[in-house]
Amino acid sequence: MAIASLLALLTLAGYAALCAASPFGTCRKCRGVGAKLILDRTGRPKRAKTCRRCKGHGKRLRIGRRLHNHSRAIHRAGTR
Repeated sequence: MAIASLLALLTLAGYAALCAASPFGTCRKCRGVGAKLILDRTGRPKRAKTCRRCKGHGKRLRIGRRLHNHSRAIHRAGTR
């Protein structure tokens, strides 16, 4: 039981460190391209519409960083 708890805490600490060091990850919808890729008649990939999830940037804010930003905004609003 103690080993499982320690492993869970280490995993959580690792993810927190990842979110602090690199708050942005690649978009899962477009895989970091920023647009949906389609094939033209010759079979070459071509950019079509920009990705709606990342708005064409190819990056997304990680869930842990989003939670961190939200909790800081709540704390900031409560202490003013």
